Parts: sequence; structure tokens; C-alpha cells
Amino acid sequence: MKKSIAFHEIDGRGMGYWGLLGGLGALVLMGLGAAFYMEHNGHWVTGMDNQVVWGMPHVFAVFLIVAASGALNIASISSVFNKKVYKPLAPLSGLLAIALLAGGLMVLVLDLGRPDRLIVAMTHYNFKSIFAWNIILYNGFFAIVAVYLWMMMEKKMNRYSSKVGFFAFLWRLILTTGTGSIFGFLVARQAYDAAILAPMFVIMSFAFGAAIFLLVLMAAYKWSGRELGDVVVKRLKNLLGVFIGAVLYFSMVFHLTNLYATEHHGVEAFILSDGGGITTLFWFGHVIVGCLIPLALLYAPATGNSRGAIGLASVLVVLGGLAQMYVIIIGGQSFPLALFPGMEVTSSFHDGVVNHYSPTAWEVMLGIGGVAMSLALVTVAVKVLKFLPASLDDATVDPHYKGA
Repeated sequence: MKKSIAFHEIDGRGMGYWGLLGGLGALVLMGLGAAFYMEHNGHWVTGMDNQVVWGMPHVFAVFLIVAASGALNIASISSVFNKKVYKPLAPLSGLLAIALLAGGLMVLVLDLGRPDRLIVAMTHYNFKSIFAWNIILYNGFFAIVAVYLWMMMEKKMNRYSSKVGFFAFLWRLILTTGTGSIFGFLVARQAYDAAILAPMFVIMSFAFGAAIFLLVLMAAYKWSGRELGDVVVKRLKNLLGVFIGAVLYFSMVFHLTNLYATEHHGVEAFILSDGGGITTLFWFGHVIVGCLIPLALLYAPATGNSRGAIGLASVLVVLGGLAQMYVIIIGGQSFPLALFPGMEVTSSFHDGVVNHYSPTAWEVMLGIGGVAMSLALVTVAVKVLKFLPASLDDATVDPHYKGA
């Protein structure tokens, strides 16, 4: 017989909790310090230049923004598709989505060089710009998910949670489509300008969000001494496996489609074989570490039921996701635009020249600070509000549980 589900704050009184929060706070301050240093001295202290204008901070920022949409997927499954097993996980799903988006936007804003110019972007809209659309989508995401959490956590409002959840589901799909369209609509780079990037970013969000959600869930229950049953872990593991396979499929289709078009042979050769570090990150970072090894860990009989292996697979998906974002963002800017196809172009303005970029420590510190901000927000929220069920044992979450 299924038990009733009770939500409680975590205790958070021990040295472990305050040590974690202190460590995350130190990383956030490190990121803010790096942002101040870059703004005070100018972006010449970074690896970016007038050819590669989106650097390592953008890799972290876009990854976190995409993962935020995917983290909400767990709540969407419970509300939109009425899957009972996922309902106890929905509040944490919404919280993690807001926290990841906040961390990503923190990095994005602090990487502008002039963060105060964001006020102009928020008050003067150019509706022909996909960037202007995304500002609306990001603000709307915060508001909608906040209302969604209220509907879920306030008992008298529970009857509205499915309707708001459906709206949040549609909004996050639009948001991730908009993020992918930033690159898909950009004709000034050979590696972009492809409609498939929009749905590709959607499925990437599912994988990245599921991996981070699994890691946060397992860590929260292990460190707080609460019970996390096999039913939840296996459901999330299988979900993650499907998403990883879909990411690999979309990546394959994207590159095969580009290889079919002669105009993209140069950039595909750069990404797949001649790009040095970019090529290594694509094959080893994205394909092997981010997809093939996690799939093996999740589905091999020897490791498929091991929580350590599932956690490792989730970590590898996150690392592979960052590698994939690096290839898309940095690799896409590094390859020159073919102004005159079939002609050799030389000039003093870097035309026809592959652009080289090496991230500096300041950029990496800012990116890590954004990740730490997201985790710090979750750490504080689960202590002050009832986001976590007291137990997620099999008898609590599985309506078909019959006992040992």
C-alpha cells in the first residue's frame, strides 16, 4: 500500500551543511572577483578578441540556461503526463530550474563587459533580434515556474498545478528553442545557420537537466540521511539514457546533413578532423565521454543498478555537455566565414583565417562562479522551504509496491 508523502526542510545545522554552503559562497565570490577584474581591466585580459567574441563564460552560461529548461522536465512529466512516480520530485525540479537559470544569467550578464547596458536591452526591444526574444523568455520562465511552484506547494492551489504545469512545459520548450535559434538564425558563421539546432538544443536540455537533477537528488538524500528508493533512481536513470541517445542521434544528423552540402565541407572537416583541440573535444569530450561511456554505464548489466555508476554517468554527461557547448560556441566562431565560396581570400582583417582562442583563468572562474551560484540557491532553499519529501522509499513513490 502506498504511503502518504510528507515534505520537510532539511536540518542543515551540522558542519557539513555550513561547510558546503561556505565553499559554494567562496566560489561565487571568486566568480564575482573575476568579473570585476575583467570589467576593470577590459576584455583584453581574456582569451576573447574581435573574432571570438563569445568565450568560456558563454559556454557555461548557455549550458546552465539549457540545463534549466531540462531540469523542469521532471515536473512536466508529473503534471502534463500525470506520472505519479514523478510528482514528489516536482518541487525540487522547479527549484533547480530557477536556480540554474539564475546562475546562467549571472554569468551572461557579468560577461557583457558593461553589465549596466542590460537595462537598455530590457527597455528597448528590437523584435527582429532573437536576443530580444530571449530576454522576454527568460523573465517569463522565472515568473511561470515561480507560480508553478506555488500551485504545487500550496495545498489549496493544487488543483491548478496541472494547468500551470502545461503552460510551463510549453514555455520551456519555446525558451530552449529560442536559445538554439540564436545559433540557428546566425548566418554569419559557417557552423551555424541550421534549423536543426533549435530541436537539438531542446533534446540537449533534457539530457543535461536530467543529469544535474539526478546528481542533486542523490547528493541531497545521501547527505541529509533520507531514504531514496530504487524505483525513483531507475526511472530517472532510464530517462537519462533515452535523452543521451537522442542527443547523439541529433548530433549525428546535424553533421551528416552538413556533410551533404558542399558549402559546409570546410567547417565539417574543421570540427571532425582538422580542428585540433576542437576535434578532440568533439570526439572524446562530446561523443565518448558525454554519450557512449554514460550509455554503457547506465545499461551494462554490471553497472546499470549501481548508484555510483549512475552518478558517474551523470557527471560525464555534464562534462560532455560542456564539451559539446564549447565545440558549438567556440568552434563555430573559430572557423572563418566563406565570403567567396571556391576562392582563396587573404586580407589584413583575418578573412579566411582560422581564429585561435584559449580561455583564461578569469573566464573559467566566472563560469564556475555561476555554477556555484545555482547550487548555493538550491542549498539554501531546501533548508528554508519544503522542497524535499521526507522519504522517497519504494513504498512511498510506487503505487504498485507490494513490499518485500
